[in-house]
Amino acid sequence: MKVLADRCKSNIFEIAFAFVRAALFVFFVLIQVPIIAIIPRGRFSVKYMRFFMWTLCFATGVRIRTHGTLSKHRPLMCICNHISVFELMSMPVGFGCSFVGKIDIASYPLVGWIAKKFGVVFVDRRPSHAAEALADMTNQLRSASYPVVIFPEGTTTNGAYIREFKSAMFNLVEVVPDLMVQPMVITYRTRRNKCVSDQCLANEYAYFDNAKQTMGPNCEVERSAFGQIFHVAKLGGMTIHITALDPVPVTGMDRKEIAKKLHEIVSNKYMELKDKELNKR
Repeated sequence: MKVLADRCKSNIFEIAFAFVRAALFVFFVLIQVPIIAIIPRGRFSVKYMRFFMWTLCFATGVRIRTHGTLSKHRPLMCICNHISVFELMSMPVGFGCSFVGKIDIASYPLVGWIAKKFGVVFVDRRPSHAAEALADMTNQLRSASYPVVIFPEGTTTNGAYIREFKSAMFNLVEVVPDLMVQPMVITYRTRRNKCVSDQCLANEYAYFDNAKQTMGPNCEVERSAFGQIFHVAKLGGMTIHITALDPVPVTGMDRKEIAKKLHEIVSNKYMELKDKELNKR
């Protein structure tokens, strides 16, 4: 059985090409800012986000492969594991989704403004704002004509496992009776669609904080978000697989039961897909 190396080495030409890709990434962002400024927030802006994120995937060499079918029910909340910043590009490209994000992202220069335009539903997790924030999110979700994605792990991981889901993320399911929940699973491979070891995934493709990991390998170099994008561009890109699973009936369940059930489904499927990849080596 052939095991992949835990680190990918780049030569001078690949590094130079990575600078070209990084410049292309920035260029695609800047030239589209005027377009983003004039489009109204809503269905059309979310559709445009799909194209916008595709240009960024193209610039960094990221390929998206989808499996399964997205439910046409609205409102629809998709639940997914979280390995890197590249989920923010791949989910809109693969399934036309927007996101549920932390309220502090809204204040980020440029990024926050773009996120608002692209229909991101912001979560205010401060206890003093809980009731108001929940009511606001409920209204946004009920009016959304597009699916939204949440990452209930609450942070990214090294990809060796799926963290327990935070039950607070499922308050909405309790108060929006017509909200459908559909789990999804993200897996990463090389640009040539070859499977990778946990150590290789941690070193090369995942974006996470070593101190927050409870199992699996640490990465040798902790990078910034843009540093990770540049690193993947230096590797020539990667292939991201998104698998949409069947919607899960959650009627009558409280948020803790929902979190536990969905974690079991996503975690089991993720490990199943990893085992299949290992067996193909």
